[in-house]
Amino acid sequence: MAQVHVPPHRSPGSVEPEPARTGIGLQVNGEHFQHTGDPQMPLLWYLRDVLKLGGTRYGGEHGESGADLVLVDGKARSAVALPMAKLAGRQVTTVEGLAQPDGSLHPLQQAFVDEDAIGCGYCTPGWLIAAADLLRRRREPSDADIDTLPNLCRCGCQTRARRAIKRAAKAMKESKA
Repeated sequence: MAQVHVPPHRSPGSVEPEPARTGIGLQVNGEHFQHTGDPQMPLLWYLRDVLKLGGTRYGGEHGESGADLVLVDGKARSAVALPMAKLAGRQVTTVEGLAQPDGSLHPLQQAFVDEDAIGCGYCTPGWLIAAADLLRRRREPSDADIDTLPNLCRCGCQTRARRAIKRAAKAMKESKA
């Protein structure tokens, strides 16, 4: 004869349901999303695992290499250090969102290609985001300005990245003239 498992009896008042999550609304690359998952989920994992945007990379649990940078309201921020709860109503731009709507490359992306500043490519998205933030603040960055960027490149592309950033700055200045 089969045994039947009978769960212990609980009184109706002993179970407290969680309140429904209303979600966290944010824009990613110009498109609206509503996150209803864990509000403490790091933005990095939301981008990579939920939205399937693989350009932003894991750069250590504290974002120390700069590979995980995204623009939040135009400013470079570490995606691994930002919980979703802090992003309500914010605009996030990833490396995928730098390109123009018609598919043409952002001047930084084109300059990185032209200067062969890509190396293995792991750190490139972070360089592009950090440089976009820098060029927003300084139209003609100096070497010292570029040296303040938090990005690490183990392939040794720093010199080419510096040339690419300066090339993009010149191209952006000329396109506005």
